Amino acid sequence: MKNHSVIIEFLLTGLSSFPEHQMLIFWAFGFIYGAALVGNILIILAISTYSKLHTPMYFLLVNLSIINVCSISIIVPKMLQNILAQRKTITLSGCIAQVYLFTLALGTELLLLALMAFDRYAAICHPLQYTVIMRKEFCFGTMAALWLIGMINSAVHTGLVLQLSFCDSNIINHFFCELPPMFKISCSDTSLNETMIFAASVFIAIGSCALTLTSYGFIVRTILKIRSTEGKKKAFSTCSSHLLVVSFYYSTIIYTFLRPASAYSLEEDKVIALLYSVVTPVINPLIYSLRNTDVKEALKKLTRKRGFLQKE
Repeated sequence: MKNHSVIIEFLLTGLSSFPEHQMLIFWAFGFIYGAALVGNILIILAISTYSKLHTPMYFLLVNLSIINVCSISIIVPKMLQNILAQRKTITLSGCIAQVYLFTLALGTELLLLALMAFDRYAAICHPLQYTVIMRKEFCFGTMAALWLIGMINSAVHTGLVLQLSFCDSNIINHFFCELPPMFKISCSDTSLNETMIFAASVFIAIGSCALTLTSYGFIVRTILKIRSTEGKKKAFSTCSSHLLVVSFYYSTIIYTFLRPASAYSLEEDKVIALLYSVVTPVINPLIYSLRNTDVKEALKKLTRKRGFLQKE
């Protein structure tokens, strides 16, 4: 038996090991985090206070904004704290909490994007039955089920991580506690962990992507049947924002968790993780607000209302 010291904290290498880069990273990510919070909270407030947007589509968008706020808040504040403290450490319990919460947000968001695609399918392909298909009970029940699936999936992966031993190194070559970099430093057999990640990726990532593509297949077929050019543009505009989001999000997630081990690169993984964990929560509110006239109108009314209250 080898003598191993019990690891109670990990060292996160972050995005750069150069001291001169740290303050630049701090201000850049501080700005990104602030923009993500402001953008997503504004969308939540605008939809909540504007009765015209009390529809299934915007109910799902509110949930997406909530997930975006949660996912970026799991990662960036700790990163900023480490930069200021000049000690890039995270406790074992803190690392496990990051694994659970981020995996929960990631899995739930993937499933939610598939539900949003189904919502657009129902609106475009079955407009007369839309209110029946996407009734309140269905929306709340399905959303609760998605959160439950996300919780179960996250609990399984977190439980498996708790079974691992970390004895030879405590240096995680990443800017937060993500599963693949943690497996690299474990002195336990991680084959079961990797198998479960692959299974979850197939079921959640590939499954939700397949549902999304199927929905858009029916949407495109319906749009092509519309005779007027104006009608086609109007139909496509209702799903173009969502299509942009899912194209960006699914491509990065699927590449991260389904590429072969021989193609794995920790430095490349940092960049891709940056896209779906930090960049996506910022661009989502921009895409939905800039390309959606109803959201823009609600945001204008919200800002006018806030300005009036301040004058009072």
